[in-house]
Amino acid sequence: MNQIDTRGFSCPEPVLMTKNALKKGTPLTVLCEDIPAGNITRVATKAGYKVSRKEIEDGFELTIE
Repeated sequence: MNQIDTRGFSCPEPVLMTKNALKKGTPLTVLCEDIPAGNITRVATKAGYKVSRKEIEDGFELTIE
């Protein structure tokens, strides 16, 4: 499974990092903070992916399939 950590990056960087990682295939796990989590979820869902969201200690873990 591919995984990227976007925590600490300002928008739109987490979304761009996610788009680039999705080119390598799914499933993809994205570690992110609150605001980017919403933006990443919106972009991935719009592109036809299913997104699962899990709260972790310092943000969120999104699984994109």
